[in-house]
Amino acid sequence: MPNDHRLLILLGMVVVASPLLLTFILGVSSLLDLKLTEGRTSRLVHGAVVTGLTAAVAVLALMLILGTRHVSIDLGRWVVIPRHYHFSVKLVFDRLSVPFVILSFLLSGTISAFASKYMHREPGFNRFFVLYAIFVLGMVVTSSAGTIETMFTGWELVGLSSALLVAFFQERPAPARNGLWVWVVYRVSDAALLLAAVVMHHLRGEGDFDKLLGAGDWPYEFSLVSPHQAAVVGLLLLVAAAGKSALVPFSGWLPRAMEGPTPSSAVFYGALSVHLGAFLLLRVSPLLERSAWLCGLIVALGLITALHAYLTGSVQTDIKSALSYASLSQVGIIVAEIGLGFRYVALVHLLGHACLRTLQFVRAPTLLRDYRALEDAIGERLPRARAPWGRLGGPRYQTWLYRMGLERGYLDALLRDYVVVPFVRAFRCCDALERRWTDFLSGEASRELDRVKPHFGAIEEFS
Repeated sequence: MPNDHRLLILLGMVVVASPLLLTFILGVSSLLDLKLTEGRTSRLVHGAVVTGLTAAVAVLALMLILGTRHVSIDLGRWVVIPRHYHFSVKLVFDRLSVPFVILSFLLSGTISAFASKYMHREPGFNRFFVLYAIFVLGMVVTSSAGTIETMFTGWELVGLSSALLVAFFQERPAPARNGLWVWVVYRVSDAALLLAAVVMHHLRGEGDFDKLLGAGDWPYEFSLVSPHQAAVVGLLLLVAAAGKSALVPFSGWLPRAMEGPTPSSAVFYGALSVHLGAFLLLRVSPLLERSAWLCGLIVALGLITALHAYLTGSVQTDIKSALSYASLSQVGIIVAEIGLGFRYVALVHLLGHACLRTLQFVRAPTLLRDYRALEDAIGERLPRARAPWGRLGGPRYQTWLYRMGLERGYLDALLRDYVVVPFVRAFRCCDALERRWTDFLSGEASRELDRVKPHFGAIEEFS
């Protein structure tokens, strides 16, 4: 093995090892009730992020100098079931993963510096940075995953840390309730990704992306699966991406995520986590192109999401919800670009948009303070922006649009009434049938009847 290739592998290992070590140190210290001081925690976080970022930039520089387009690090098969299943850990650094890893470290480092001041003397300071470390580790693992099992591991870490950060202020009921809602939506997304992994193993015998997407470097792979097979796998992956990126009909969780601290809202739901579904579609874009109707569905879903986010964001009354829907509108456009086959355009759009939203979320608290100071100085309220549909029709049309935007497209109500409630009723019915059957087999029903029989005579006499 050439020395240059060994150096690339070593740097790639450092990229993943730095957030892993940070998570281990902060997590173990918390479990042992040996909480670090704020200064030590901040220095550890900054050191890990800078180390990972430096290694990622070095990987990019060496790949450009050497002309290498693809670096694969195979860490072996951890679980092997002959002729059925194997769980392998593989990392891939290419034109897609390296920019996204650098973006993750860059934005996470920016937010860690901001959060160390913003969360100063907060009772949950240590808990915040433990969840932050888990999130960074999940983002790096997901970005550099070479198999769908490895991606699922990082995907779960991102979902767990995100839901817990939404419920960070657990002494209030609203954050806990909204965190549970986010977790439920993520469960649907995770289930779709897990089913896609099962189907991939059924089709190709393993979950390696290079086996499913074919030979070549991103974005020039050519998948060898049939259009029908691509449609099945691609549809499952699209559901997974829709849940993680808050696409329609799962858009309701994004404003709920604003219940978390501002630093987590900035880097997670405004910049990185909300783009993870688009990253998944970029990773499997050669597979998606095998099915024309699936590409059309992706374009339609992206445009519908962008329109929904534009109309809904126009009537939001708080700045964090308005920014979240502004972010979602751009994510919808990015998804539409992926469906149209503009892979590099979508990647550049994603990188630039994530940086912009992070800066806007970080600026939001001081912007509100500046607005209040300006209003105090002039002695009146500043003029508010008008709804974009002011000249599109009569009062009834405007009222309908405003109500739809204010209710966020009724998506939460539709999911609750037509998806959640039927499932709950079906499960309760199954539970009741199971209890009756087990009571019958165990004789509990006959004993209960014998117990209440003496009361029947008294009831008859009374009647």
